[in-house]
Amino acid sequence: MKLLEPFTLGKLELKNRIVMAPLTRARAGLSRVPNDLMKRYYQQRQSAGLIIAEATTISTDGIGWQQSPGIYSNSQVDGWRKITEGVATPIFLQLWHCGRASHSAFPEREGKLPAAPSSIILNDEGIHTPQGKLPYEKPRSLTVSEIKATINDYKEAAKRAKEAGFAGIEIHSANGYLLDQFLQSKTNQRTDEWGGNIERRFKLLQEVVEVCLSIWSPSQIGVRLSPNGIFNDMGSPDFRETFTYVASELNKYNLAYLHILDGLAFGFHNLGEPMSLAEFRRCFDGAIIGNCGYTKETAEERLLSGDGDLIAFGRPFISNPDLVERFTNNWPLAPDAAFEDWYSFGEKGYADFLNYQA
Repeated sequence: MKLLEPFTLGKLELKNRIVMAPLTRARAGLSRVPNDLMKRYYQQRQSAGLIIAEATTISTDGIGWQQSPGIYSNSQVDGWRKITEGVATPIFLQLWHCGRASHSAFPEREGKLPAAPSSIILNDEGIHTPQGKLPYEKPRSLTVSEIKATINDYKEAAKRAKEAGFAGIEIHSANGYLLDQFLQSKTNQRTDEWGGNIERRFKLLQEVVEVCLSIWSPSQIGVRLSPNGIFNDMGSPDFRETFTYVASELNKYNLAYLHILDGLAFGFHNLGEPMSLAEFRRCFDGAIIGNCGYTKETAEERLLSGDGDLIAFGRPFISNPDLVERFTNNWPLAPDAAFEDWYSFGEKGYADFLNYQA
């Protein structure tokens, strides 16, 4: 299978084209410091060609999940270093700011409202917080000084990721989190230099990429986009024009990859035909990673077509730590983990899944 062939990503020689997608697993505890349980989890899945570690907050202002890890303190750097040193597969760290997909109930926020490009509430059933599931709040619109501080937070997070021993970083600009909120016209109604037309809505992501390039080489940076997704109440009428422009502009930086959620397993906004990897292939010269709902068969088809170079698997890697071996030997996959495991905090539903017994 092409899926099992090696691939050169920048200076990295990947043993196969199977990527472990970033998964928000919430096992870092109240301290948000990566720990031995997380190390064991990643070690169990190190047969992947590339691991993109779970979404990791760049600052306390970026927090929007319970017990998710951070990369804004020295203790978090030390915790992540134990993981990168203990896992044989190259790992990229996904840099994350939740934006409006958060709540003042998280204690680290000290009662501060979530941040967003514009003061537009997220229309969904609610958010899991330490105080239980609560309705979303109307976010505050970031001031110019806060935007500049956020850009610096990304820079510091990129530095810390390098100190922690990661092979690279992925800038999370998907799934309705802060950078995606700035990109999309549905959530960005600013009238200053960070809002309005596509060029200005792209400005924040552009500035984040550029400060990260002051720390990392282009071949060690990827960007994640979700042009088709409705997750976190997203989807804009001009999505195709927006994301074609974004990909074309990112192409100028010679980045390692674009990580595209082209699949519709997270839901589809139905605002036109879904964007395909082939559209991104026409405007981006680096590697393209497809993601969201792929099977072994559909992944192979996408690679053989030439539209994708790597395929990321998320939920299959949760209940199948030996996913690569199962694909290699045509072994059946274990049933998907219960969705409740996403909001639990111990070993159950995390590091307790077994390898296939032939």
